[in-house]
Amino acid sequence: MPACVPTRATTPARPPGGRPPHEPPAEGGPHRRRFRIRGADLSASITVFLLAVPMSLGLAVAIDAPLEASLIAAGIGGIVAGLLGGSPLLVSGPSAGLTVVSAELIQTYGWRTSCAITVCAGLVQIALGSLKTARSALAVSPAIVHGTLAGIGAAIALAQLHIVLGGSPQSSAVANALALPGQFAQVGPAEPLIGALTLAVLLLWPRIPGRVGKVLRRIPAALVCVVVATGVAAFAAPGIARVDLPSWDAHVLPELPHGPLLGLITAVLTVTLVASLESLLSAVAVDRLGAERPGSTVPRADLDRELRGQGIANAVSGVLGGMPISGGAVRGSANVRAGATGRASTVMHGVWVLLAAGLLVSVLEWIPLAALAALVMMVGIQMVNFAHIRNVHKHREFLVYVASVGGVLVLGVLQGVVLGIAVAVAVALHRLSRTRITAQQEADGTYWVRARGQLTFLAVPRLTRTLGHVPQGAETIVELDGSFMDHAAFEALHGWQTAHQARGGAVRITTRAGGRIAEPAGAAHTCCRPWTPWRNHHCHDQPPQRTHGHQLASGLSSFQRNTAPLVRDELARLAREGQRPQQLFITCADSRLVTSMITSSGPGDLFTVRNIGNLVPPPGEEGGDESVAAAIEYAVDILQVQSITVCGHSGCGAMTALLNGKPGAPMTPLRRWLRHGGPSLERMASRSHAWARIAGRLPADAVEQLCLTNVVQQLEHLRRHESVARALAAGTLALHGMYFHVGEAQAYLLSANDHEEVFEGVGVNLLEDTPA
Repeated sequence: MPACVPTRATTPARPPGGRPPHEPPAEGGPHRRRFRIRGADLSASITVFLLAVPMSLGLAVAIDAPLEASLIAAGIGGIVAGLLGGSPLLVSGPSAGLTVVSAELIQTYGWRTSCAITVCAGLVQIALGSLKTARSALAVSPAIVHGTLAGIGAAIALAQLHIVLGGSPQSSAVANALALPGQFAQVGPAEPLIGALTLAVLLLWPRIPGRVGKVLRRIPAALVCVVVATGVAAFAAPGIARVDLPSWDAHVLPELPHGPLLGLITAVLTVTLVASLESLLSAVAVDRLGAERPGSTVPRADLDRELRGQGIANAVSGVLGGMPISGGAVRGSANVRAGATGRASTVMHGVWVLLAAGLLVSVLEWIPLAALAALVMMVGIQMVNFAHIRNVHKHREFLVYVASVGGVLVLGVLQGVVLGIAVAVAVALHRLSRTRITAQQEADGTYWVRARGQLTFLAVPRLTRTLGHVPQGAETIVELDGSFMDHAAFEALHGWQTAHQARGGAVRITTRAGGRIAEPAGAAHTCCRPWTPWRNHHCHDQPPQRTHGHQLASGLSSFQRNTAPLVRDELARLAREGQRPQQLFITCADSRLVTSMITSSGPGDLFTVRNIGNLVPPPGEEGGDESVAAAIEYAVDILQVQSITVCGHSGCGAMTALLNGKPGAPMTPLRRWLRHGGPSLERMASRSHAWARIAGRLPADAVEQLCLTNVVQQLEHLRRHESVARALAAGTLALHGMYFHVGEAQAYLLSANDHEEVFEGVGVNLLEDTPA
């Protein structure tokens, strides 16, 4: 049986008294993390509550919604989204990003229909989360996302400025901007002064110096500025407009939506889009903040679960007559910085909000509307993030950003997003088509063809026309300065290269830095590299070699000609100094696992042990293989590696053989070796160990589950080796688990805590920045 060759897996038998190995533990079962309330969560919940109440009331004032609706939304967001969402530290509630959308809905359809739209948007979010589309939402260009949020923030600031000046906001951002001169002409003294006082306290409170300031800064600045403004207004401006919380008997519930069907669908999609994007981006931001805390054990955010939780919260809030809900980076960041350790702080903050809505009505009605408007205006201003603008400009997407901002301000949120996407597509097509191709003859007679930009089918006519001007037999250098070449451009370049070399010419293809690019298959000289068919698929089109010896000799010849000149100096240094690898890498003998490729390592970087099933026999086990133990001892004690990685992979034939093993079968060398994988099979079937997860999901089948469990179990075996235990105790060695999905070409690293083992994907972040 070849090493780790995937075969069809059958369902393993149910172990006595336990669940079948392929059946995940029940939701909420003994392996789930229990809901615990710690002292840090209690204090964090109070901090977030003190921030959420004035923010929620201010957002309700901003959209002319019933004030009690904001408190309902804050309470439901904390309790429902906190319990059911996928980001334990994210705090949900009324959203600044939804302010412009909600204000337009209320003016167009009225409050009760707006609540029904919120319910429908929540149901759409539940469906999208169930279809696992959350990650796809993050694929939207950051320029569009940041531009949309900036446009919403600017619209919020313009509207609230009218309230701070003692007037009333208009129906759109353009109307608010046009009405500002008239508003300044009739400004009253009380509201602007209270608004200015609110802004001054809001800005200066976080900057109080010294030890006293360190203590005072624990109180949210949003609460302090509202309290100070309320106290000053009580004495200096008793007649100023204040919060008016009507009796709960007057609270209204949603009604069946009425109006043009297309308009209602557009409204639902707009609320869904803005609420989902803001929640997912905030979840990513809060997840990053939580991971940066020393000793953090909070699990990574499950974005699909978060989207479903937000949908359920919106549906419940709409049914109870509350405002739309989304996750907020401001509230979530405050939760993290206050020391929250789990969901308890989020849920308790929602409980405190609902209690305040019932018990503190008389206190809340002292708050001046100008103070809340100033607070929300500052939130809107902060949504125009200059760090985002610099980052977008650096990536040459400022036009997309400006189009999104302008579209939101002039046309509306959904229209602004559509406009941003259209401009982003136009910019991408412009970049693909804007390719400069020139040819120049050097003094020594060499022709230098330079291609600046992406080589796509749009550039093929210019490419072939320029290459056609190169004389036959001329030595030619083709310099490519771009990150992409599609199939049409490749075929055009390759066809010209083959024809030019057949007529006696020489062609060298390089990058702008001068590095040589590997020649395409079909080149006139020894094109096929027999040991790298994954790099050179045209090798399969060649007639088969007569003997394997000739294939080996051909591969060695290719190494000596192409690779050896590049690595000779480095290998000579290693030969003089000896090997000093930093890591022992234990992986499977499967031919599809190219360790140097997936770890981007070179000569001297890894001390590698490969065997069938990446097994580590425990020390002293009867019939154990001493070669693995010897390699571990040599790597730790002699080479003094700093880390050991156990790497499993998808479709492992050794794990499949373990699952399909038949009792009483003849003991062959392979079966004797696979006995060391028996503890992994027992661990997977055990009720005392949580199932390993991969990127927030359960494994696809029993084979994948055993592959993941086997990595965790072999790390346990590693810890039993004397040399490993000694180095771990001294703090000079770290152990890592890794899983490589062959079909997806995706690596996952084990992130373990006291409750579960999760393999998280390793890759490039789609969004470099998230809303603050």
